[in-house]
Amino acid sequence: MTTIPTKTAVNNPPGGILVWLLIILEVFTFIGASLVFLYYRGENVSEFSESQLHLNPILGTVNTILLITSGYLMANSLVYLREDENKKSANLMLWGILLGILFLAIKGFEYYSKIEIGIGFSYNTFFTFYWMMTGFHFIHVLFGIGLLAYMQRAIKNKKYTSTELFDVESSVTYWHMCDLIWILIFPILYLL
Repeated sequence: MTTIPTKTAVNNPPGGILVWLLIILEVFTFIGASLVFLYYRGENVSEFSESQLHLNPILGTVNTILLITSGYLMANSLVYLREDENKKSANLMLWGILLGILFLAIKGFEYYSKIEIGIGFSYNTFFTFYWMMTGFHFIHVLFGIGLLAYMQRAIKNKKYTSTELFDVESSVTYWHMCDLIWILIFPILYLL
């Protein structure tokens, strides 16, 4: 697989400036929430440490691997689209979408297991942050899957090609934002 060099500039990033402004806004929102989380963690280390024992770092790690792999597949899907290999592009995007769905299924299982033992949004401060941060991320991933499913179908039907791929670039860039945000919140919630 070869990559076709594209002209990029600060005022013309892949996917367009608006998606990058959204990414910056979202990343700063999650960084802010993470800093507040860490502040409260410092104020009540024992509660946060005990609460963290209710999380499954293995499932969190699997979900991290799924999202990173999905992002890799999306990036390569875009490379194939730039080479007008729509079938390969659509197939890789489909696999990336399926990994995103698997991520949501595992997260849904985690949510269900918490609710089943009575750990909800107002259980304690740790879980208020857990539900807020992972729930907000869940919604982003769900939206991203819908967006990419549309793109995958359009690529398959040759609506997008090497000369007409702006929407796909924007969608894949959004998906990478979902990866980045998870990479930010996973260690803070599951590992620290």
